[in-house]
Amino acid sequence: MLLENLKNKQELRDLIDAYAYLGDNKKINEQMTLFTPDITYKVCMNGAEVANTVGRDEIEKEFSGHAAEVKTYFTLNGQHTVQVSGNTATGVSYSQLKMLREKDGKDIITDYSVKYEDKYVRENDKWLIKERVGHFLLIETRALN
Repeated sequence: MLLENLKNKQELRDLIDAYAYLGDNKKINEQMTLFTPDITYKVCMNGAEVANTVGRDEIEKEFSGHAAEVKTYFTLNGQHTVQVSGNTATGVSYSQLKMLREKDGKDIITDYSVKYEDKYVRENDKWLIKERVGHFLLIETRALN
């Protein structure tokens, strides 16, 4: 049982890292394979919900539109704690996310400190994200030199 628990935790960490890798490389279509078809994705800033998107197709549209405005993404994942119960799990992870955009001919970087609260399901022997709430806790924007 301990070995199975460790295997599940590693697979869930790999899922979170794959989400970041694919997002950073703007491989949105591939990133969508990490979600259940009925995924719910919420974004909270300053404690208020600012986005609530349901369904993989809708999220793909939103992510693609967003990626078109960003020159470069860079994500660094930190802590990831999960609780596994059979074919479901919950998790909390922390990420540092940087986005480089151009505005008025200048490169503008925004640093986000994000806490994700996730619900996962195991389908066809693969872990998927069923629900993700991103709490954008700290946000800093500045021009690059």
